[in-house]
Amino acid sequence: MADIHEQTINTIRILAADMVQQANSGHPGAPMGMAPLAYALYGNALRMNPADPDWADRDRFILSSGHASALLYSLLHLYGFGLTLDDLKQFRQWGSKTPGHPEHGLTAGVEATAGPLGQGVASAVGFAIAETMLAAHFNREGFPVVDHRTWAVCGDGCMMEGISSEAASLAGTLKLSKLTLIYDDNEISIEGNTDIAFREDVPARFAAYGWNVIRVKDGNDWAQVLEALEASKASDRPTLVVCPTTIGFGAGEKEGTPGVHGEPLGADILLATARRLGMPDEPFTVSDAVYENCRKAGEKGAEKEKAWQTMFEAYRKAYPELAEEWDQWFSGEISDDVALNDSLWAFEGKMATRATSGEMINRLAALLPNLVGGSADLAPSNKTNIKKGGDYSAENRAGRNLHFGVREHAMAAICNGIALHGGLRVFCGTFFVFSDYMKHAMRLSAIMKLPVTYVLTHDSIGVGEDGMTHEPIEQLTGLRATPDLLVFRPADGKETAAGWLTALTYGLPTALILSRQGLPQYENSGSGAMKGGYILKDSQKATPDVILMASGSEVEQALKAGELLAAQGVDARVVSMPCMELFERQSPEYREQVLPAAVRARVSVEAGATMPWYKYVGLDGEAIGIDHYGASAPAGRLFKEFGFTAENVCAAALRVLKK
Repeated sequence: MADIHEQTINTIRILAADMVQQANSGHPGAPMGMAPLAYALYGNALRMNPADPDWADRDRFILSSGHASALLYSLLHLYGFGLTLDDLKQFRQWGSKTPGHPEHGLTAGVEATAGPLGQGVASAVGFAIAETMLAAHFNREGFPVVDHRTWAVCGDGCMMEGISSEAASLAGTLKLSKLTLIYDDNEISIEGNTDIAFREDVPARFAAYGWNVIRVKDGNDWAQVLEALEASKASDRPTLVVCPTTIGFGAGEKEGTPGVHGEPLGADILLATARRLGMPDEPFTVSDAVYENCRKAGEKGAEKEKAWQTMFEAYRKAYPELAEEWDQWFSGEISDDVALNDSLWAFEGKMATRATSGEMINRLAALLPNLVGGSADLAPSNKTNIKKGGDYSAENRAGRNLHFGVREHAMAAICNGIALHGGLRVFCGTFFVFSDYMKHAMRLSAIMKLPVTYVLTHDSIGVGEDGMTHEPIEQLTGLRATPDLLVFRPADGKETAAGWLTALTYGLPTALILSRQGLPQYENSGSGAMKGGYILKDSQKATPDVILMASGSEVEQALKAGELLAAQGVDARVVSMPCMELFERQSPEYREQVLPAAVRARVSVEAGATMPWYKYVGLDGEAIGIDHYGASAPAGRLFKEFGFTAENVCAAALRVLKK
């Protein structure tokens, strides 16, 4: 009879295989191979309290290889996070708490939505950064109220993805010593042995990044793994624990083969595997001894949280102002001092919206001490620097300006981790055209509904001389097609303020699309922009002859076109549409008020692809945009050559009026 440790490990293995078999879909191999390292972590090294999965000072665990979700669900069931055996039996089924890849917010104990390989590695770096920032701000002598670790598990596929390299390089530079990445090195991919495409020396690579590297001789020996995990806690650098494992351990002829990666074992092989590992024939069977063994880990965690709570109550008495600040930071709310602050709306003179955004960042930073962020080596261009915030580094954890280097993809995923950790408000910036590099991390921001703010400058052909490689065309359409992502393209300073306040209050990720060139300030712009679309200049008649719609820099041309039309006796309404997503969320009555159905003569103008505008201009209207790539020339020449002029908008309006 195997000892209780091996019984628990084998229970994890077979539960995972049972889930995949029941669903007739999933990945049994990795969970079966990783069960010993998972047991070493959950049963021993991880600081957690299953009875309070959101305890602020818990360790964070991220499963970057999210296809191994059956492993995580087995652990969450055994260690008492609220998943039942019935939940496990509903693996990958409609409405279950056990979807094919872990989903944050759906299942207690899931710290981050995982799936696209490598994302979890970068998010883990964000968690670790957040821990150091909060510790620098809140901890006092004798009161380490922020003192936890970040653990992540990744596989060969994660290691192949470039995002993990970007993130690991930055983590080494920042010496994130409370970050441990466990590498499930099973050397099998879907297409075969990893050596068909992946022969690099991963430990050497991480050593070059500045990581501490610990090699486990036998990843199937949980005690060896635990020794490595405990050793990682003593390092002054992030640690990579290399665990050689056997995919599909115990699965007979399928063990160690690609065939066990992404398909059920089959009833006969699963039964034989259970017997080989000394497990019951009946699926989804867990012994009382295993439950008892796992329960002990939960009890230890509860004791740790109780001790922390006692310490925090003493901290609250010793440092009441800090404790109050803690409550505010972790509430995720902003006070009326911010939301109703009139000074945030004051702008004068012609300014690029990237510049008005820079003003907003610094105004907000003075009001929100937990606002942090940075850029992918473009802060002077993106205007993302917090002027008195200091630079975050290995030497200065209190800095509020993050320097991500030229690592757009990792930057976005790292910001997801910072947002998920809690306590901080985060933004990041780059040129808008490079949002393509960030897209999958931005998509995960939207899936998880994380309030990450993306500062995306140089928003159109207005980039000018840099040419078509740097001039966004299709990016607006692509981001607007992303559910639960707010895409905000302001026309002036007050609309920029509206975008920032929306980002801070709406509870969704927000992409601020900002101009390089200077734009005028408008008397009638302002908080109406927080509805996504509003009447900037109304018509003289109750029902206008034509409606002109625009966003961002093209609002100026729409207003001028309205004046040209007025001179010809045509009554135009000008609608600013900085955020289609917010406009669509307004009441039907409000949308009808702004865009009355009776007015079929409509023209939109925006320096991007025309596709999103047809739902507003309809069959009788015109969408002025750019459905081809740009060119290298001064911005003014490009706008003229490609039809972004008041005269062209006026001509389009006259054409639609004749239809």
